[in-house]
Amino acid sequence: MLNKKILLVASLSVIAGLMCSPAFTEGESDSMSRLEQGQAIAFNRVKGNCLACHYIEGGELTGNYGPPLIAMKIRFPDRDVLRAQIWDASINNPDTRMPPFGRNRILTEEEIDLVTDYIQSL
Repeated sequence: MLNKKILLVASLSVIAGLMCSPAFTEGESDSMSRLEQGQAIAFNRVKGNCLACHYIEGGELTGNYGPPLIAMKIRFPDRDVLRAQIWDASINNPDTRMPPFGRNRILTEEEIDLVTDYIQSL
């Protein structure tokens, strides 16, 4: 029983550390465009993890629970509406299963801006 508790605490510590780690280092962000940075966060299985639920062209092992992220400029011509959806989708749909990336501080405000720029470019 004690071993299970230790394993659980250790696992949660690792997960918390990964959740708090940046998707890329400062040096990498200097050489990447905003869209590349947004894609890196969206495809990162620990940070954005958009691929768990959504099809995104170029992604591996994409999900099909959420809508495919295609033609986003047509679906969300107003960037602020898309950003609000990413920040907290439950505002428009209380029954959503999409995590509130901003409200729960899963992503920083800058990371949400980067992901929004990338997703709107699809």
